[in-house]
Amino acid sequence: MKPDADSLVPSVSVSGRLCWWADRTEDAILVVALLLMALIPVVEFVGRTWFSVGIAGATDYVQHLTLWIGFLGAMLATREGKHLKIAAAAEWLPARVNCVVDCLVAFISAAVCAGLFGASLQLVVAEAPGLPSWTARIIPDFVERWLDPFGLFESGGLTTIGGWIPIWVAEAVMPFGFAVMAIRFILRASKHSWVRMLVGLSLPAMILLPALLADSASQLVLPGLILLIVAAILGAPIFILLGGAALLLFWGNDVTVAAIPVETYRIVASPIFPTIPLFTLAGFLLSDGHASERLVRVFNALFGWIPGGLAVAATLLCAFFTTFTGASGVTILALGGLLLPVLLKGRFREGFSIGLLTSTGSLGLLLPPSLVIILYGVIAHVPITDMFKAGLVPGALLIAPFCLACMWQGLKTGAGRTPFRLQEAVRAIWIAKWEVIMPILVLGLIFSGFCTLVEASAILVVYVVIVEAFIYRDLSPKGLFATLVKCGALVGGVLIILGMAMGLTSYLVDAQIPMHAAAWGAKHLHSKWLFLLALNGGLILVGCLMDIFSALVVVVPLILPMADAFGVHPAHLGIIFLANLQLGYITPPVGMNLFLASFRFEKPLTRISCYALPFLLIMAVVVLLITYIPWLSVGVMELLK
Repeated sequence: MKPDADSLVPSVSVSGRLCWWADRTEDAILVVALLLMALIPVVEFVGRTWFSVGIAGATDYVQHLTLWIGFLGAMLATREGKHLKIAAAAEWLPARVNCVVDCLVAFISAAVCAGLFGASLQLVVAEAPGLPSWTARIIPDFVERWLDPFGLFESGGLTTIGGWIPIWVAEAVMPFGFAVMAIRFILRASKHSWVRMLVGLSLPAMILLPALLADSASQLVLPGLILLIVAAILGAPIFILLGGAALLLFWGNDVTVAAIPVETYRIVASPIFPTIPLFTLAGFLLSDGHASERLVRVFNALFGWIPGGLAVAATLLCAFFTTFTGASGVTILALGGLLLPVLLKGRFREGFSIGLLTSTGSLGLLLPPSLVIILYGVIAHVPITDMFKAGLVPGALLIAPFCLACMWQGLKTGAGRTPFRLQEAVRAIWIAKWEVIMPILVLGLIFSGFCTLVEASAILVVYVVIVEAFIYRDLSPKGLFATLVKCGALVGGVLIILGMAMGLTSYLVDAQIPMHAAAWGAKHLHSKWLFLLALNGGLILVGCLMDIFSALVVVVPLILPMADAFGVHPAHLGIIFLANLQLGYITPPVGMNLFLASFRFEKPLTRISCYALPFLLIMAVVVLLITYIPWLSVGVMELLK
């Protein structure tokens, strides 16, 4: 007998059942949005190329789907507790103290989300001509002064998406998303209702206090920033730190906080940004299928005959996956469990194997179609194809010494070496042929100019779905759905950070911080080489403390004027920037990859740091070469034009 739909729902209370259905509906909307984002560019490309008919407004649809995916994914990340954090208090505080800390973090997180809800509401109201009169009837005057201190409610005019969808409808996901996240932070604070009620006081507090304390706003900025930093150290998400800082700085300087969602909308809904969720989705689909196992077999068949060939294969595979996901943490978490047993079975030492997998998680970030290369190009206004060309040699230089270290380990211990068998190599390549040709397909589409970068990323997603779900049949419909949801949570966690970072950057630019930094650098750093040395040290520190996406958005606008003053080419600066952040990822004691590897391999952080130290030194040497020999990036870029 076939079970009915209700029998699939957990046997809980009515409210629990409603929450279950609400969560599944939320997941389904996110999955549909991701699929539409992949299908619309492909249909547009096929129609335009072969039938001379496209989709009117296709670019607008895809851009605003990115906005929706970002906020739906951020809501999901809040529900699942998967937002990116600097640290987690649970790792080092006693359990009883941790309960109090969780409540404090939830209070601050909910308050910041409430403030961002109000800021986003300004933007939506300003875009919707019919809303001002409606809000005036239900919102008290003092709250309206907080929501709209500069008369945005009086705005008129109506912008549409694709000629028929009012733009405020798409933007409405921002206040809705922040409201849902605020409620979820409250619900996750504790299992006790009275504790949740206390934490819930953050919502009215955030509405009332800005208006009541407006006269002393400037004096409250510094204490507020200190409180946010403490909350981030205790486990608040990174986007709460960035968004809260932006709220405080704008409020303290009597500037409308609507600038934050305006900047969030501007960067998330920009023409090139859909590539981030699309390439990330392709990486997730490959990871959740059995592509990694087939590719391990291919690389081992091709390189297993050389000393340490199995470790060389693992290095190349990690670089391959990081190139598509743009996040080294994903590579460590997704491939670490697969590759560590393979390396140990190949008689590599545990310390070497864990150190290698911890360090190689970020090796592919300089190679096309790296998402962080794309993001840097957008922020620095450098053509994306030029950045791809500039990253080819530095990316290869970072991988090569790791492969040499693997070969040296193989020579020393005799580990990871198998005889070359032509028949096995041909068979492995034939079995994985659909995945082996994928990089050729992507790079051909990107560099040929046959389609846009967004269309190339969408074609890749559709291609990977066909390969993994229909040719290899590694992904069932249920598995595909789960992968899309998991990818949406990661993408949302990243895009919400980018949006908040862009809001904070907007304040820094308005305050002319980059210009002041450039003037200070010109006065105190007397040569280009001294500037580059200082840049190396500063960026390693940034790589330790910030995720790569928010670091790009916040820090790049600050150092661009300084680099220009010393004659550093923007493309060269980008390669230096990303290479140093990779180094920061494995720099003890707070490198992000060290924490992720400690979690994945269940080893103490100090031991992981010791395992990764030799690879840190190798990478540091290569980073210095990349920094002080501009031809490796700029020269190659000019040569390939």
